[in-house]
Amino acid sequence: MAKDRRLKVLVSAYTCSPYRGSEFAVGWGFVQAMAKRHDLWVIVEEEKCRADIERYLNEHPKALPNVRFFFLRKQRNRRLRRLWPPSYYWYYRRWHSQAFELAKKLHEEVCFDLAHQLTMVGFREPGYLWRMEIPFVWGPVGGMGRFPWRFLPEVGRYGALYYLGYNLYNLAQMRFMRRPRLAARRAGNEGLLPATSENREGAMCHWGVAGQVMPEVGLPRKPVEVVNARAPDEPLRIIWTGLHIPRKALPLGLRALARLPRAIPWELHVLGKGPRTTAWKRLASRLGIQDRCRFHGWREREAVLSLMAQGHLLLITSLRDLTSTVTVEALALGLPIVCLDHCGFAEVVNEDCGIKVPVTSLREVVSGIARALETLADDEPYRRRLAEGALVRAHDYDWDAKARVLEAVYRAKAGVDR
Repeated sequence: MAKDRRLKVLVSAYTCSPYRGSEFAVGWGFVQAMAKRHDLWVIVEEEKCRADIERYLNEHPKALPNVRFFFLRKQRNRRLRRLWPPSYYWYYRRWHSQAFELAKKLHEEVCFDLAHQLTMVGFREPGYLWRMEIPFVWGPVGGMGRFPWRFLPEVGRYGALYYLGYNLYNLAQMRFMRRPRLAARRAGNEGLLPATSENREGAMCHWGVAGQVMPEVGLPRKPVEVVNARAPDEPLRIIWTGLHIPRKALPLGLRALARLPRAIPWELHVLGKGPRTTAWKRLASRLGIQDRCRFHGWREREAVLSLMAQGHLLLITSLRDLTSTVTVEALALGLPIVCLDHCGFAEVVNEDCGIKVPVTSLREVVSGIARALETLADDEPYRRRLAEGALVRAHDYDWDAKARVLEAVYRAKAGVDR
């Protein structure tokens, strides 16, 4: 096999869209990056992705000449899902079974060099491409982490019961689900791509395969060239964004801000909304900081980025997450990040672009966030250095940089050295 020839790669990307975020952006980011290097046959869910992909290809007819998309519609029963949410996985698994049948037919015609199970990222559904008699890559793979036990009281009675169940259910699934274990072993250390170190440890512990870490997020746009400076009389503008649900844990940030000396000028800009919005506003009032907290609700993507660009740092308080696109978006805007030292954030944020707070006890985490915010409020030169470091760090998550790593994985699995 010629070392430099383009490989023929079969990709299962249930979610893949150039116009949506989250899992859809993961699928699209990897596909468009790898299409520059290889020929791709991509199987995608029809209902949520086809219109977006066809619209993009109509507007950019020369953008992806080496990609062929195949659409399969997933059967849905929305009434049953409302009554029993886990029923989603029944139909999701059936879609992967249909994708496998299509994959076998395509392989008879094309003779692929390898197969890649791309999205969705969660470990519970590895699809069936691993059963094909060709090299197999799986990842990024996530969802193997746990909610910190000590923080269960922080999310209320319902949240505590939910995440207690989540931890126990997740542990049982990692240990006893058969297909993820078989898929991981089929991929092997060269082809399994855990999204974070936490997931890598889980894969090694439960499946006996470590793999190599491949964060699921990529840079959605070029970094800015100049960081946002803060004038001496300007308040420190802190950005927080996400769903208002228990695991996002904004109250950790609110309690930390309430501890700051009154002489420090700051503003907290909270984006998003959800079932905890009202409770979080009430907490801000009880802490006496409501006048400095601005809840913006949902905004269009460009409006969110515009508000972030005016900020001085991003605060992430999530107790359970992978990495989230907003993390690399903040880096690209030159925003230092204050976050907890776990989940995917621990992979992205280093000492050159932010401050990570150890996840120990509730009291120590709140104190740690408060110290980090006070330091950045009092030391603008240091905050500027972190802002400039954020721009440097952002380039590590450029899709082309990620494609170079995945290129090495593909060629190693296919038995081709560059």
